[in-house]
Amino acid sequence: MSIFRTAVLALLVLGHGGAALAGDFDDQMKAFYQASILPWARSPQILDAVAAQNLRTADLTQDDIDRLDKQWVSEIGTGSAQLIDSVTRSPVSDMLRAQLMAMKGAVTEIIVMDARGLNVATSSVPSDYWQGDEAKYQETYGVGPEAMNFGEVEFDDSFLKYQGQISFTLVDPETGTSIGAMTVAVDAEEFL
Repeated sequence: MSIFRTAVLALLVLGHGGAALAGDFDDQMKAFYQASILPWARSPQILDAVAAQNLRTADLTQDDIDRLDKQWVSEIGTGSAQLIDSVTRSPVSDMLRAQLMAMKGAVTEIIVMDARGLNVATSSVPSDYWQGDEAKYQETYGVGPEAMNFGEVEFDDSFLKYQGQISFTLVDPETGTSIGAMTVAVDAEEFL
């Protein structure tokens, strides 16, 4: 991103134009979702992986989830990453990385979550395993099959760029019930 575009984006996001700009970004992110994400986001490979993990995690208690989340965080950056590897080295995570590459920088991260808000597949290593306490999950899966959430455009220190998040509910195509959620982080420069 050029210094000029970064400065303009920072002024718009942080300055007086931020509130008006948020609606513009939402409209643009929704159009991007419909044209560039939706065609692959509800693939059988993704939905089957979510359904399979839902069976494995259905009986977890909140204590179990908290323990797994702590395990994930403790594994970041270590040579021993059994839980992280079980998510990031899956065929669905490979598919997400391929989609990320196909987007040529417009998408920076993809997270697929199960019905509990636990990571099923990711394009990279997120900072935690449980997304269930965050808006990306609560305002999608927790709301229903048609729910979407557009996160505010913010500077992401890990990617060194302004990003927005598009989150939406994943739905079983046969029953119409919510089975999980997906978050796609996008480079805000794409919407200037």
